[in-house]
Amino acid sequence: MPDPLCGNLFTDLPSAIPEELTDVLASSNSVRIERIVSTGHSSREGFWYDQDEHEWVVVLKGEGKLAFQNAETVHLKPGDHVLIPAHQRHRVEWTTPEVPTVWLAVFYKE
Repeated sequence: MPDPLCGNLFTDLPSAIPEELTDVLASSNSVRIERIVSTGHSSREGFWYDQDEHEWVVVLKGEGKLAFQNAETVHLKPGDHVLIPAHQRHRVEWTTPEVPTVWLAVFYKE
């Protein structure tokens, strides 16, 4: 029987999915850790994330581009990470379509 406390972030990666896949790996009242898998996904035109929580995100596989409302764009490759303060409006501009992009995101409150 598999141990529910153990896993591998690269297991069962889909090659094509209609929407990003989000798995909550752990959570409490003040923190949530997610694995997000993208295959060529981006935020819909005109959409901006505006979250009540801070988000620290790292790309583990693939690549992605995040755009911030202040017009800055960050291109993330494996190992690159960024801290997004709460209410910093941002969007996913692009992710690699040929290789799944695997993000590890940690959301937390003050």
